[in-house]
Amino acid sequence: MSKNEIALAFNEVLEEKQLSKEIILGAIESAMASAYRKAVNASTAQHVEAKIDLETGKVLVFAEKEVVEDIIEPKTEVLLDEARQVNPEAQLGDMVIVETTPKDFGRVAAQTARQVIQQRIREAERSNQMQYFERQIGEIVSGIVQATNAQATTVGLDMKAEGMLPANQRIPGERFKVHDRVRAVVLEVKDGSRGPQIILSRGHRNFLRRLLENEVPEIYHGIVEIRAISREPGARAKVAVMATQAGVDPVGACVGIKGVRIQAIVKELHDEKIDIIQWDQDPVVYISKAISPARVTGVYVSDADGNKTATVVVQEDQLSLAIGRDGQNARLAAKLTGWRIDIKSLTEAAGDALQKLQSDAELSTLIPNAVEAIPSIEESLAKKAENRPLTPEEFTALAQFVDRVERRTIQIKEEAARAEGAVADAHSDIPTAAFGMPLEKAGIKEHTFNILVEAGYDTVGSLMATLKADSNRVLGLAGIGPKAMQNIEEALAAIQFPETLPAEGTTASPVEAASLPVEDQTIALTEIPPVEKPISTKKEARKVVEEDEDEHAKDGVSLDELFSMKPEIFQTAGGDDESADKKKGKKVKKKSVELVLDEERGEVVGRKKHKRGGDDFGEEE
Repeated sequence: MSKNEIALAFNEVLEEKQLSKEIILGAIESAMASAYRKAVNASTAQHVEAKIDLETGKVLVFAEKEVVEDIIEPKTEVLLDEARQVNPEAQLGDMVIVETTPKDFGRVAAQTARQVIQQRIREAERSNQMQYFERQIGEIVSGIVQATNAQATTVGLDMKAEGMLPANQRIPGERFKVHDRVRAVVLEVKDGSRGPQIILSRGHRNFLRRLLENEVPEIYHGIVEIRAISREPGARAKVAVMATQAGVDPVGACVGIKGVRIQAIVKELHDEKIDIIQWDQDPVVYISKAISPARVTGVYVSDADGNKTATVVVQEDQLSLAIGRDGQNARLAAKLTGWRIDIKSLTEAAGDALQKLQSDAELSTLIPNAVEAIPSIEESLAKKAENRPLTPEEFTALAQFVDRVERRTIQIKEEAARAEGAVADAHSDIPTAAFGMPLEKAGIKEHTFNILVEAGYDTVGSLMATLKADSNRVLGLAGIGPKAMQNIEEALAAIQFPETLPAEGTTASPVEAASLPVEDQTIALTEIPPVEKPISTKKEARKVVEEDEDEHAKDGVSLDELFSMKPEIFQTAGGDDESADKKKGKKVKKKSVELVLDEERGEVVGRKKHKRGGDDFGEEE
């Protein structure tokens, strides 16, 4: 093959496959190396590489061989003199890469390497296609219909690639013929065994977005921004737009002079109706515009429960237009705004508001004007039920009535949600033990205590949380005044909560039990585990206590010393009253308590200590 033939063939392949020079050259050289291995039956372990000179058209093959004195196998061995022509420092036993191009290799290689070259070029072509169309995801591409059926349409694209337009991604009702030019958006690109699988779509909302960008320069340059799109292909679409610069009409820019811009898009989408609305930060205004072309009487939004719900009230003659065919207009408006939309006629909303007002006493006290209007509202609804016409004044009165009730209801829900949030925040700073402490232990006066219990405050924690969130909720209770509030605050401030209690299943030592609050001492003492050895007599009980004396002494106090402690430690809450009586000079009978081990229960219990002494333990306290 001459120089010119090589150059012409190489340039022809470059032009036909639209690939880079390096990719084609690498594929040819790899094919030549494979052809040499097949021609001489070389081992795959032997390193072989081929070089092609585009100037002369000559192919050179280089193989790795071992330097030896006498050649036995020419495919893998070379003489020392020949090796030193390539590498002057070569020694016997070294491995060197030398030229080993067979005679007439050009003809042999051309015949053998043809299939390999084609395979490598196909692989490089697929890789190039894959990289190109992965960058085109979300963009519009144009192609020629090659084949079409009920399941899908095959579209020929750039770089000799094929795209697939499935039936569910077509606009309903459109039909294609072979050789028709089609525009679609690249939805997905997959790597398949026969090349990249390119999935196209004409029904996706991004197809409408890209068409708007192509037709409206303001959108392309960012002067007008598309905030949301909801679309049902072939039927209707809604697009919310906003201007990023002052003095620009976003809706007018999209529609164009005499609708020329939007009509070009409608034609591309086979007469799909497109509503362009202006996006607004206020959800009430935004939802009102999203319901277009219907006129809205009122919009009432509620986000108190975390569910974004909007009630839209329209006149009777606008109800079917607002809902749309099979609910299409309402469905698209809900997708566009992200709110759950409930559309009601004015009379239906008035009936619901009337029922709500009559069933909720608290609501009726907050809006007396609406309560006064109930008779006239009932009369108007009765006329409507009898299919008698209403005057414009009656419709206005119904709209005002619905507006008052709905706005007040939403306000009550929002206030309740804020109050719950404030109470939840207040709970985090209140000790956990407070929510388990009954309110009677707070030391509040009996009259105030009864009022709080009737109001639902059964624990100290619930009362403290309410006071912290909003003290007016307690002060507003009937019978609670400034003095009662002072008594409540002083009583709560005097309470001391235990920092930590023993974990469930653990044992508190007698010393630890003595340091706990009075109400927790009995719990701690009864949690001492029973003695494994059965005890039958009181003497054996004394012996067991003496054997455990050393173990308890490790905590700093022996069990006998604990028994000899002052009984005031284990007295009930009445101890404060006794000390007060002592100060007044009154003589108080002192109760002494002794801790002993009950042989039947296997627990340490407190018993009254009688003056008669002896070994008799007396009655259990």
